[in-house]
Amino acid sequence: MDSNLLKVFVEVANQKSISKAALNLGFAQSNVTSRIQQLEKSLDICLFHRVPKGVILTTEGEKLYSYAVEIVKKIELANYEMKNINYQKHLIIGSTESNASTRLIPFLLKLNKDFPNMNLELITNTTKETLKNVLNYKVDIAFISGEPQNEELIVLNKIDENIVLVEPKNQPAPNTFLSFKNGCAYNEYGQNYLKSFLSEDYKHLEFGNYETILGCVKAGMGKSILPLSIIEKLNYKKDLKLTKISKKIINIPTYLVCRKDYIPRIKDYLENFKF
Repeated sequence: MDSNLLKVFVEVANQKSISKAALNLGFAQSNVTSRIQQLEKSLDICLFHRVPKGVILTTEGEKLYSYAVEIVKKIELANYEMKNINYQKHLIIGSTESNASTRLIPFLLKLNKDFPNMNLELITNTTKETLKNVLNYKVDIAFISGEPQNEELIVLNKIDENIVLVEPKNQPAPNTFLSFKNGCAYNEYGQNYLKSFLSEDYKHLEFGNYETILGCVKAGMGKSILPLSIIEKLNYKKDLKLTKISKKIINIPTYLVCRKDYIPRIKDYLENFKF
């Protein structure tokens, strides 16, 4: 059964008029009449009664009508989906707290502007938990600290970070390492740096946000290792002693990743985004 014939049939039934249906469909009236006759011939039934003011459905036509409406709607929906196959309706973004603190707001603003009909959802956590979320299909894309090692992931974008040793500006820092909570990449790299390169025994304190860490370093409680971008964003650069750490020693870029088998439809857009 030709779906195009069904579409014409539904329109004629809705309008109760061949001439009105022809006008709505953009066809000649004779074309519509011909298509109705073609459908009637293929089914070997009469679909319409001709009356002075137009047409009305026969009993057989009424039975076909409900099926035809459903078929036409499904075909129209399928056509719409195929034409908009590259349109991302919903995007769940996972991110580290460090990335959320620095560059995520401009990213979200641009994303919302470029895709006004796309719903956005943000989940922030440590790199460890964010990796779990993307691997378990709980987020579509994820910003993580450090190169992903899991073969199930692919990199969509990369953002270089300048890592610095953060100390009080006007007083010696005690051997206390201040870091974000367990699971943060800077936590692990920082502890290894203190042990391997500074040969220090230290006390370790964990916090739930970066502003508290920087405030405590400023107050003389200890030292930390963080991306320069966080310190600049939170306006602590002038208040602290900052020592840049060579990328040969610590290199922790931020990566935007997704699963190989769950690639977002806006992949090309994300790969070319300028952070």
